[in-house]
Parts: sequence; C-alpha cells; structure tokens
Amino acid sequence: MNKLGNYITGQWINGDGEGQHLYNAVTGENIATASTKGLDFKSIIEYGRSVGNPALRKMTFHERGNMLKALAIHLRNHLDKFYSVSYQTGATKADSWVDIEGGIGNLFANASLRRKFPDDVICIDGESHNLSKNNTFMGLHILSPKEGVAVHINAFNFPVWGMLEKIAVNLLAGMPAIVKPATVTSYMTEVVVREIIASGILPEGALQLLCGSAGDLLDHVNSQDVVTFTGSASTGLLLKSNKNILAENVPFTMEADSLNCIVLGNDVTPDTPEWDVFIKEIRKEMTLKAGQRCTGIRRIFVPENKVEDVQIALGKALSQTVIGNPLNSTVRMGSLAGMSQRKEVKEQVQKLLASSQIIYGSLDSVQLVDADAEKGAFISPVLLLNEKPHAAFEPHNIEAFGPVSTLMPYNTIDDAIALSKLGKGSLVSTIVTANATEARQYIIGASNHHGRVLVLNNECAKESTGHGSPLPLLVHGGPGRAGGGEEMGGIRGVKHYLQRTALQGSPTMLTAITNVYQPHAKGKDPGKHPFKKYFEELQVGDQLITDKRTITSEDIDRFADLSGDHFYAHIKTTDFTGTMFEQQVAHGYFIMSLAAGLFVDSYEKNPVLLNYGIDELRFTKPVYPGAEVYIRFTCKEKLPNDKRIIEKPEDFKRGDDIDKGIVKWLVEFLDGGDEITGIAVILTMVKRKTTSSVV
Repeated sequence: MNKLGNYITGQWINGDGEGQHLYNAVTGENIATASTKGLDFKSIIEYGRSVGNPALRKMTFHERGNMLKALAIHLRNHLDKFYSVSYQTGATKADSWVDIEGGIGNLFANASLRRKFPDDVICIDGESHNLSKNNTFMGLHILSPKEGVAVHINAFNFPVWGMLEKIAVNLLAGMPAIVKPATVTSYMTEVVVREIIASGILPEGALQLLCGSAGDLLDHVNSQDVVTFTGSASTGLLLKSNKNILAENVPFTMEADSLNCIVLGNDVTPDTPEWDVFIKEIRKEMTLKAGQRCTGIRRIFVPENKVEDVQIALGKALSQTVIGNPLNSTVRMGSLAGMSQRKEVKEQVQKLLASSQIIYGSLDSVQLVDADAEKGAFISPVLLLNEKPHAAFEPHNIEAFGPVSTLMPYNTIDDAIALSKLGKGSLVSTIVTANATEARQYIIGASNHHGRVLVLNNECAKESTGHGSPLPLLVHGGPGRAGGGEEMGGIRGVKHYLQRTALQGSPTMLTAITNVYQPHAKGKDPGKHPFKKYFEELQVGDQLITDKRTITSEDIDRFADLSGDHFYAHIKTTDFTGTMFEQQVAHGYFIMSLAAGLFVDSYEKNPVLLNYGIDELRFTKPVYPGAEVYIRFTCKEKLPNDKRIIEKPEDFKRGDDIDKGIVKWLVEFLDGGDEITGIAVILTMVKRKTTSSVV
C-alpha cells in the first residue's frame, strides 16, 4: 500500500506510524495511508521563511509571473496522470476538469497579472500625494512581500484547484507556501506536488506539502505569515481562535461552506427561455462534483405560484442524471469523496427533515451504473421542499455538503431578499430574470450578504461560467457565515500577501526608490534623444525639454477643419459671454498632437517601434491663440513585453521575433508661464538591443 510523502525542508519524508487509511471513493479499495506524525512543524515553518521566502523576494513580479506560466505549461503536459488519480476521488471527467484544468487555469490567469505590476520586487499602490507648497515633499504607498509563509489549509472537494488557486497568488506576491490538503483526498494533491517539485521550476522552499494532520503548525506562525482556510464554518472558527494567531495578529483568510441560494424571478414562466436556464443551472449545481462544492446551491427560492411547476421540472431533470462509476462514459455524477462524507450528508439531511420533506431522491437507495452501492460512497440527489421558509430554522442553518437542495416559496422580491439573508452570509447568490428592474432591486437589497451575485438569463446563459464557478479575476469569499474573507480577485488577492507601507520623501528620492518617475522629481539629461535609446539604455527620469511653439488662431481653424471638431469654443466668432472661456480656445487633442510633433525624433528609424496608447490624458488649462507651449517629456516607467509562445509556424506574426519592452512617458504640456496646461502618459514599444530566438 502506498504511503503518501510529505514534501518538507527540501525532501520527501514519510510520517511515523501507519497513518490514516485513504480509500477509493468508487470501489472502497484501500489505496494509501497518510501521516505527519513525528514531523517538526516549527522547522517546516522556519524553512519556508529562511529558504523559500528570500528566494522568491529576490525575484521581480514579472519573473514570478513567468515562473507561474512555466509551471502551468508543465502541468498541462501531465494531465493523463492527474485524471487517472482523480477518478478515485469519485469525480467524473467533468468534475476532474474543473479541479485539474481549472486549477492550472488559475496559474495562467495569475501569471498574466504580472502585467499589472512593475518589473520590480516592490510596487506602488494607488496614487501619489504632494504634501508641500514648493513640491519638495510627497507621499505614496508601496507594497512589499511579507517575510513569512502562506499556510493553506484546504478542503477535500477540490484537492488540485484548492491548492493551485491559492499558491498562484502567494507565489506571484513573493511568499512561499505550506499546503495542508484535507487528508481524505490528499493523495490527489500529492501526485500534483510531486510533478511540481520534479519540474524544478519553483525555487527551493517555495512549496511544502503536508499529507495528514496539521499538528501544532499554527502555534508557530507570526504576523509576517498568512493563514488561509477552506472548509466548514465550525472548523474555521476553531482555527481562527488559535491563541497564537490571536496573540501574533496573524492575517487569517477563511472561505467557509455557506448556504448559497438561487432565486427565480417573478417574470420567469415555463414558456420563457429563462425557465430552462433556471432548471439546468440547479441540476448542474446539484450533480457536479456530487454537490460537494462550497458554492453549491443549497436553497432554491421561487414565487409561491410556481413551486409545483418547478418541483415537477426539477424532478424530471434530476431523473435524467446517470450516477455511477466515473470511468463509465455514460455517468454524469460520481460518488462523494468517501464513506464518512456520505454518512455526514445523510445525518444533515435528517436534520433538515425536521421542517422539510423529500420530494425527489432517497437516502436509502440509489440506482447506479457500473458500481456497487455498498462499496462506493454513492448517494442519490435529494431535493427537499420547505413550505414555510420564514418559520423554519433548518434550511437556513444546516448544510448537507452533497447533492442536496431545498425548494422554498416566496411572495415578493423583497421577500426573496429577506429569505436570502437568513443564510447569514454566503459565497454566491444567483437570480434568474430578464427583468432589469427586478435584478437591480435584488442586487441593492441582497448584495451585502453575498460575496458574488450572478444575474442569469437567456442572454448570457450559453457563455456564463455559472453559479458555482469562482473566477481568478473576481473575488471568491463572502460575509458572515461564508467566512468574511476574500480569495483571488486579481490584484486584490495578491495584496493579501503584501505589506502596505506609506512612504514619504522628496519626489527625486521616491523616484529612485520606486523606479517610477514622480511628479516634480529632478529629470536626468538623457545625453541623446530618448527615442534613440534602446530599452536597456533608457533610464527612469530621462527627460527632454522641447522647443516652444506659438499657437495661432489659424492653427485652431485648420485642426477643426481636419478633425471635423467644430465645437463652439474652437470657433473665433463665438460670443463667449457666459462660457468658461475668454476667447477661441485650442482643441486639447490639437495640443496633444502638437506635443507628439515636438517630442518625437523624426525621419530616421530608431528603437521606438510604435506608439502603444495614451493613459490618463487630462486638459487642465485652456490654451488661447498667441500662447507659447512646450513639452516636458520624461521616462516614467519601463515594463517587459514578453514574447508570445508560438506553438505552430502559421501562428507567427510580423514582429514576433523582435525583443521589446513597453516604456511609459510622462508628457506635460506647459505654456509660456511654465504652467501645466495638460498632462498625459503615453506608452511606446521599444526595441531591445539584444535579440533572441522566438520562444
């Protein structure tokens, strides 16, 4: 029998003793044991801090992002191995796809987030603030990686996705991770971690794995560490209340199982397309992963005059779900993760029956294909009906973590909102409606009790990721019972592992520290025109002061004719009484165009390949005929521009063989009185001096 390894302190180590026995959820076969007995948890934490953390902190956000990308590509080449093990957890091919390829997708998504960060080990958070009259003192916020480790205590239902969606974020932020998956399905996590370690892509100490008990791990964390937990609210509360976590003020992010709900809008009837959308969404959420999803639909609210129709439609839909061995191609719902889980689900349903009745399914029997109900952890989908949801305690407080949902009536949309709140906070709620007024009413009334709300109708149903699918770029978490934490959410998720620090000093000093030019900092003499410099040669702060150009009324007239913009303020015969202007004013876009003519080095080819766009363009003071204008042009920031991965020759596009980067330039428009009349940030694509072969 296989004994799972723990990857700690740079090596695979088995725990002492026989350990906990792990079983094939479909056949009941004993397939592995897991143990962390005898491990020194304090040394595991210290190893992550002393070895993994410094290695990651030395890498820039872009280097860490490309590391995630390389890891995702590597894991994608081993899918067959992962799928073969995933079936043993009771997961169908569709279930496994969400877990395995969904997890790898998280790596790709977070790798792409590197473009939102500088190619540096720290980053600026938000805007800067001038704190002095003479522009010599300013402040801003920076983010830097914490010096500890991220401890992830994960649930059993997604042994791959649960790990990858979390480590993708902390690794991008520059923190190492210790992953402690739920023991019952830890054999699935272990096979993926073995492949990650074998790849050699992550620096040593960046990832450690514990298959078994967490022991006294949490007794050794401190304020530089971050703890995340996914699982039951009761277990989360127990962990969050650890004396050491409270004493050390350790950041603790919890995503707890919640009583998520779906609402059928008043406008939806059996003859509208949204009706089928509603029924299909519930069937999918009840049967995918055998209902073992923290985002699963547990409560179904429908107008009271449609309860019977919904009951009939759901019963018909659920009866078409083939249950059994996930290796059988006809099967659409596999087993629960284990016998203990099946026992717990049945016990929870018995509690729900105190105020509800079963209207579809059974706790005692299930029809299977190619499987044995006595050996495998199978259960029938169970649909309950509670006719008095406002008077019932159970459906709003008890969760059966399996293919179990309760149907309940409501009267008005305000009534549905009130019922949704009885769950005391959830990860997600869905309203199915084509009525925008009703949708808005529900969002305004219910959104503060749900971490995510899906407005589902026929317009988006085909491309919707669905009620139960958290996305890397959107927050995953919820208030109250759902834990009060946030995971993923794009940049928001990365910030959980970064320390925000207010930084004060002179603009020139803060420019040097952040590698981003700050307004009023001293510019650098570029030596030659900045457009004649390659990407590597450019320095943040390189500054060009252009010649002056006098604006004439004829210039404004010609630009108006050329652009077609004859707004009254640009016409010299306008009566300007009661307007914001004294006389004919130059178009802001004319000044922007004129700026390009002043700062661009023309005629000869140079390392600047193209103009990539304009950000933050503002016109702050009118420019009248007779005014002299000039441009202060400063290299603000430099960002890498990675080559595309070209897998087929036919995918090659012109320019793919050119090594290049993106340069942001601060463009300030000044008049003869040296007052700023406008400001913008333009982006150029600049060639590197050295070139390499296409990746």
